[in-house]
Amino acid sequence: MFPAGAETCYNSNMAKGKLSTPPGHVNLRMLAEHLELSQTTVSLVLNNSPSAKSIPQETRDRVIEAAERLNYRPNYFARSLRQSRSMSVGVLAPDLSEGYFTRVMSGVVQELTAAHYFYFTACHDWKRELIEKYPRMLVERAVDGFLLLNTPTEHLTFSIPTVAISAHSKTENVTNIVLDHHSAVEQALLHLHGLGHRRIAFMRGPRPIPDSEYRWESIQQVAREINLKIDPALVIRIDSAAGWSLKGGDHPMAPEIGYKPMRALLEKTRDFSAIFCFNDIAAIGAIRALKDVGLSVPGDVSVVGFDDIQSAAYSTPSLTTVRQPLAEMGKRGAQVLLERIANHDKEYPSEIVMAPELVVRESTGPGPGNA
Repeated sequence: MFPAGAETCYNSNMAKGKLSTPPGHVNLRMLAEHLELSQTTVSLVLNNSPSAKSIPQETRDRVIEAAERLNYRPNYFARSLRQSRSMSVGVLAPDLSEGYFTRVMSGVVQELTAAHYFYFTACHDWKRELIEKYPRMLVERAVDGFLLLNTPTEHLTFSIPTVAISAHSKTENVTNIVLDHHSAVEQALLHLHGLGHRRIAFMRGPRPIPDSEYRWESIQQVAREINLKIDPALVIRIDSAAGWSLKGGDHPMAPEIGYKPMRALLEKTRDFSAIFCFNDIAAIGAIRALKDVGLSVPGDVSVVGFDDIQSAAYSTPSLTTVRQPLAEMGKRGAQVLLERIANHDKEYPSEIVMAPELVVRESTGPGPGNA
């Protein structure tokens, strides 16, 4: 039984060619026979091949019109056998929340869509068993490559092309897309130092996140370079102070991850004039904690975030932050992955470094005595 209006169209189509199969069940051979063209010609047109330019425009229009009208669907399984590709990749990420993931994925999706690639996204929530299980499941689904977002790889091996973004993977044959953390930290601390801040608190990131230790190492190094003393009493950490854990607790992308450690610090001391937070979500939570105890931002305490997520510019006050080019990192990661899929034998760098940028907004102001 055909949908309303389909039977007349179907009978008319039969009169124009050799089609004898209902719409929606048409394969390449049937479509070619219906149009009285070779399968090669039809395939070149439907795949938008450069060679299709030599085919008359009238023929190309006829192929596309017939394919749409007859609801032609390519046999991707057969195509993958011919090309040894599934035209799909697996994306592994810790979470799918607003912030880091959405900005990176905007670049990834742009690049994969342009290349006519499909993608599977798996969220491991920092659970080691899922970090190990999901790649196997994706391989069983014949993905051509892996794109790992902020995901540790020390327990993994990869038999297909793999690109890791912000993972700092030491695994062989993995290309890493990473930020220049030294430059990022240097810009943030020089900004605060130039405003007169000397008592600066630091909110470190959760231990499972690969960027956490690299950024902390850069903070210590830059502090030595500019003769800034780091007081251990002013160093807090998201997972230990806020209850963020792999087995539950606060969601890793909720402002509460910054609110709780900030409140814990304020209960012990208020002897600081600025805080450098691990990311923007935590910084937004920290600002709320400061306001809840009667302190103003930036009047009493200046706050610097990291990432420059979309909501950073619209928080109150708007957030000074280190812009991580997340969309560009996603786009570059997808580009490299597609290159690796197309050219397995070519050598690729183990690391591609992206440049950060400090964005100064309302959450930072002069330090004590510098108003």
